[in-house]
Amino acid sequence: MKIESRRAALVLLIAGAVVAAGVLYLVLRRSAGGKVLTLYGDVDIRETQPAFYDTGPVTQLLVSEGARVRKGELIARIDDSRYVAALAQARQQADNLQAALTRLLHGSRPDEIARDKATMAGLEAVYENARIAYTRTVSLLPHGVVSTQDRDDAQATVRRARDNYEAARRTYVLAVKGPRAEDIIAARHAYKAAVAAAAYARQELLDTKLYAPVDGVIENRILEPGDMASPATPVYTIALTNPLWVRAYVPETDLGRIRLGMPATVSTDSFPGRVYHGWIGYLSPTAEFTPKNIETPQLRTSLVYQLRVYVCDAREELRLGMPATVHIDLTAKGAGMTPGCGPSHAAHP
Repeated sequence: MKIESRRAALVLLIAGAVVAAGVLYLVLRRSAGGKVLTLYGDVDIRETQPAFYDTGPVTQLLVSEGARVRKGELIARIDDSRYVAALAQARQQADNLQAALTRLLHGSRPDEIARDKATMAGLEAVYENARIAYTRTVSLLPHGVVSTQDRDDAQATVRRARDNYEAARRTYVLAVKGPRAEDIIAARHAYKAAVAAAAYARQELLDTKLYAPVDGVIENRILEPGDMASPATPVYTIALTNPLWVRAYVPETDLGRIRLGMPATVSTDSFPGRVYHGWIGYLSPTAEFTPKNIETPQLRTSLVYQLRVYVCDAREELRLGMPATVHIDLTAKGAGMTPGCGPSHAAHP
């Protein structure tokens, strides 16, 4: 009887210990679960699709899918023969108009002024001789030595000599004064327009080369050599590796427990046991229905708020669309932005 009593007491003791352990486990589990918010989402990044500003056949594509490019790196070219010729023509036109403007600004050369003065003096002498001859003819007309026709011819000669002299005199005066201010202004404007046209042609030539607009990874090569490029046709799709974030959705009941800048960790099935540190960088101001590709503990028809957890990925292991699990420490104080991991992007939606 004593042995059976001892066994019964031992069984009750073990059962009590098991119950106590279970209660303790549930308490600890509930406490831990209240301190960490778990969300589910996928890795997201921004993309850009650069294109040529000019049109023309593609001659070179310098990178392929998977290549990492730096901002400003040359990645493609199109045929530039037409743009080279257009630039040469524009520059020649600008040079010609510059020479014309310079000539106007310098005015008449001393040799030109001296020439016009000599021409005026010679025609003045011709005019004076014609005038004297006409006076003599008129004085002889009453004596019958000359005819009326001779008088009329002498008069016409005087008029012609006077007109030639007056024209030469005006030419000389204009040579001394130089070009009109209006002509100089018009020439200057024409030259500036030609310079602008040359600059435009030069820019068009530069635009036959395509440079990477940002740091990133070539995700897709859309065109190939021989294809016709245009501003409306992208050449590549470039994935921006910074910023990198996980897009997740939080129920309205948990919205008041999180705030911008809170630290978070991210894990994926692709790299079990590896944790990526990040912070909440964006909270949507409006609710939406849970996307069908996102698994959450709530019903898919529930309204949720989108958030972005910006992640540090020094090993470059996270890929676009990769499913990820987010753990947010609800007891953390202060911002969780990690230096050197691009926190300046955190506030951008």
